[in-house]
Amino acid sequence: MLSGHLQGKVLEMISYMIRPRRILEIGTFTGYSAICLAKGLTEDGVLHTIESGESESAEARGFFAQSNEAKKIILHTGNALSIIPGLSETWDLVFIDADKPAYIQYFNLVFPQLRKNGFILADNIFFHGHSLESEPKEKSAQGIKEFNDFIKNNGSIEKVVLTIRDGLYLMKKK
Repeated sequence: MLSGHLQGKVLEMISYMIRPRRILEIGTFTGYSAICLAKGLTEDGVLHTIESGESESAEARGFFAQSNEAKKIILHTGNALSIIPGLSETWDLVFIDADKPAYIQYFNLVFPQLRKNGFILADNIFFHGHSLESEPKEKSAQGIKEFNDFIKNNGSIEKVVLTIRDGLYLMKKK
């Protein structure tokens, strides 16, 4: 469930290339990916990250406090589907890495708030290879398969699959 060093470095490099002012991360876990993404923020940039679990939020909060990026990270604890509508931001970069069956809902919630030419990254799009099956048995794999089909047929974005770790979708709003 943790972004490894390779993926963390890729997230960091993408963030540095984009130089976002506002980042939204859906799914914090330990906070590693948030710290990597926050490194590329502009001077006045802020990263909002949402974690559903209290214990994971507490752990992430501790890692944020030890990082150089702590002042740029705002951690929200609770249901992302409830929290996102209350965030009045225009996003430059969104990283989706939470409840897999809700990926389409997350995308639809953030897309109107994503600036033109803004980017969305979606993690685990291979879901251990199970999302490539014609009928995945596991709920998360089925959710990812549905998301991949949704993205494949979405004409409002440009997209490319990065084949690192468990697959990463890189999408740009037209």
